Amino acid sequence: MTEIATGPAVPAVIVNGEPMPLVAATPHTTALDFLRDGGLTGAKEGCAEGECGACCVLVARPPADGSPGTEWTSVNACLVPAASLSGQEVVTAEGLGTPSELHPVQHELARRGGSQCGYCTPGFVCSMAAEYYRADRAPTPSGNGVRPIDAGDNGFDLHALTGNLCRCTGYRPIRDAAYALGRPGADDPFAVRRTTPAPRPEPTRIEADGASFVRPTDLTEALGLLADADATPVAGATDLGVEINLRGTRPRLLIAVDRLEELRDLRWSGDELRIGAGLTLTEIERRLAGRVPVLDQLFWQFASRPIRNGATLGGNLGTGSPIGDSPPVLLALDADVVLVSTTGERQVRLADYFTGYRTSLRRRDELIKEIVVPLPLAPLTAFHKVAKRRYDDISSVAIGFGLDVSDGVVGSARIGLGGVAATPVRAVETEAALTGRQWTQETVDRAAAVLAAEGTPIDDQRSSARYRSAMLGQSLRRLFAESAEVVTS
Repeated sequence: MTEIATGPAVPAVIVNGEPMPLVAATPHTTALDFLRDGGLTGAKEGCAEGECGACCVLVARPPADGSPGTEWTSVNACLVPAASLSGQEVVTAEGLGTPSELHPVQHELARRGGSQCGYCTPGFVCSMAAEYYRADRAPTPSGNGVRPIDAGDNGFDLHALTGNLCRCTGYRPIRDAAYALGRPGADDPFAVRRTTPAPRPEPTRIEADGASFVRPTDLTEALGLLADADATPVAGATDLGVEINLRGTRPRLLIAVDRLEELRDLRWSGDELRIGAGLTLTEIERRLAGRVPVLDQLFWQFASRPIRNGATLGGNLGTGSPIGDSPPVLLALDADVVLVSTTGERQVRLADYFTGYRTSLRRRDELIKEIVVPLPLAPLTAFHKVAKRRYDDISSVAIGFGLDVSDGVVGSARIGLGGVAATPVRAVETEAALTGRQWTQETVDRAAAVLAAEGTPIDDQRSSARYRSAMLGQSLRRLFAESAEVVTS
């Protein structure tokens, strides 16, 4: 029998303006199942891993750029634990409009034939509404033109929809609907809601089926809980949610760390940039505003907007995955990782952090607090991702470059690789082959042969070892071909 222990009051999520108690939710209940069990069946389960967008809903959060007010944020409800939304405001497609009074997004999709079977439509509606209500409604700053922009005259950036798939309609009518949207009216209640603060996450404890979900009040409490041998920290749940949905993983203790203020700082100093491990990728993107161009290159290729609205650098590094997109870039930036526990903090080089397949120097009682990037940045940086799809895909190979080329000579080189070994690695032999040599086609061709032999690539469903090796070498040649303007400026 399920036993719920929730303290003096039952936690609830505010859904479409009404409290929806988490009475029957367990620590492992997803927001999607919670909503559907409550009768809100617009959001659907398509893939159960955040790749199709049929489950998208809106959550009221502080604006990603750090400004005051509220931002309607699209998230994958199939991944997010329902308990993590306690005290939060959620809007589903049913809450945006009704059959007799359609929301502008729903109206344009219907008018332009943007829906056929309708399975994906509620998710498209929510992702499109998030962009519709984005305060500046203009393409996100791209930093030296590194991020493709696909926006209409109305400022609607189609990249907001990269996490939503449609197998019936084709995308042109959906695009037409997005580009036909005007601006929210002054009396639009969802636009008015942006002017007041988003709700702060409430400390929460839910116990059921022998497991617990806890949202601690601060980092000290979180670290105390983490001492439990079976504790699992959870931020955006973009990886853990997949483990729960598809592999049946059931951690005994989930600790929500996504809104801990101690993990959400971003600050510059004269010689370093510190990025809080609990900031979402969207928050980092908007707050950096193009000042680290290689991170802009990373972000637009990292999954989709709904995933980036939840995923964190701390989570991406914490999983220890050899195919994570951020480690190659951070290795190229020569980043450090700050680990914190009840006994204090320690700072380790990211190049030393990974110890084996999905293992690292991080102890079970430690959290990643922040990532430290030394300044100034290398003048020549790039992130190359080789995958079967341009967007929302797992990389076959990922390469991060950070080179200092002055007067035609490579003064230093840092190259991070993903997908070619049991861990993300530095291409140290290639770095040595470049350092101190002229930045010429001849040097690059010799170094490309070295790079092609780095790592221990394997054959799997994404690509062959031979292909991975070939792409490594070609990546360096591509960097050289694209570098003329940067090197000579």
